[in-house]
Amino acid sequence: MLVSLAGAMSTGEIGRTLAPLIHTGKVHAISSTAANLEEDLFNLVANSQYKLQPKWRYLTMEMDLQTREEGFNRVTDTCIPKDVMVGIHLALRDFWKDASQKGERHFHWEYFYKLIRSGYFEGKNDVPLANSWVVAACEMDIPIYTPGTEDSTIGNMFCADVMQGIVKTQSVIKSGTEQFEHLTKWYLENDKNSEIGFFQIGGGIAGDFAMCVVPGIIYDHELNCKHWRYFCHIGDAVTSLGGYSGCPPNEKVTWHKLDPDTINFTINSDASIVAPLIFQYVMEKHAESKAKRMVVDETVGKEKMAAVGG
Repeated sequence: MLVSLAGAMSTGEIGRTLAPLIHTGKVHAISSTAANLEEDLFNLVANSQYKLQPKWRYLTMEMDLQTREEGFNRVTDTCIPKDVMVGIHLALRDFWKDASQKGERHFHWEYFYKLIRSGYFEGKNDVPLANSWVVAACEMDIPIYTPGTEDSTIGNMFCADVMQGIVKTQSVIKSGTEQFEHLTKWYLENDKNSEIGFFQIGGGIAGDFAMCVVPGIIYDHELNCKHWRYFCHIGDAVTSLGGYSGCPPNEKVTWHKLDPDTINFTINSDASIVAPLIFQYVMEKHAESKAKRMVVDETVGKEKMAAVGG
C-alpha cells in the first residue's frame, strides 16, 4: 500500500495512528508533501511548546499578526514555534554541506533518515518516538516521496543556503523527476508479485504525483503493469474545475490511473477524524489475523508432535 499524505495531517498528529500502521508492515511507500514530513518532526521535538487556538475560524489578521510577533507560525488551530524549525534546519545543513563536499546526492527523505539515525532526536523528543510516522518509516526503511519539496519551510531554507553559498549546489537533493523515476522502479518491482493499493489523504501534489506512475509505465515506457488494486480517498473538497486539486475515481480511468474494476471509495469528511479510525480498524484486523495464525500454528505443531509420538 502506498499512502498519500496531504493537508496538515502531521500537525494534527496523524503519526499516533500512522506510525503503528507502518510498524505492522501495512504501509510500503509514502507520497507526502514535504511540509507533512518536516512537521511530523517539528511536533516530535516541540509539542509542549505549541500554542493552540481553538477559535481559529474567528481570528482577525491583526490577531494572526500578534501570533507571528510572538514567534509562532500557525497551521489551522496549531501554532508552531519558529525556533524548532531553525534547529532542525541547522542540523540538516551539516548533512547537505557534507554531501556537497563529497559530491554526493540524496533524496530529501534520505537526509531526514540520516538525521534520525544519527541519534539527533533521542532525548530531544517531547512526545514518544513511537508517535512519529517519519521515524517509523525510517525504521522500516520505506521511501517517502516529497514532490514539490521546495513548498516547505526546510525546502525554502535549503534554497537560501545554496543561494548564500553555504551549500555548494542545489543538486545535493535529488529532483522531483528523479523521485518519480525511483517510484516507477518501485512500482514495477513490487508489481511482479503483489497487488498495490492507494490510500489518499487530501488532494494536491502528493496524491497526483504518485497516481501518475501507472500512466507513465503504460504510455511512456510502453510496458504492461497492473493498475492500483484499490483506491481510497478521504477529503472534503468539492469536485470542480477550480476547487479540487486532483480528480474523482471516475475521471481517472481515461488516464489509465484506475480501471473500471478498481475497488474505490471516496469519503467526504475530515481526514483527521476518518484516517485514524481506518488505521485502527486495519491494525485490529491485523492483530486478529495474527492471533488466528498463532492458534493454527500451535494446533499443527501439537498434531505433528502427537504423530511423532504415536
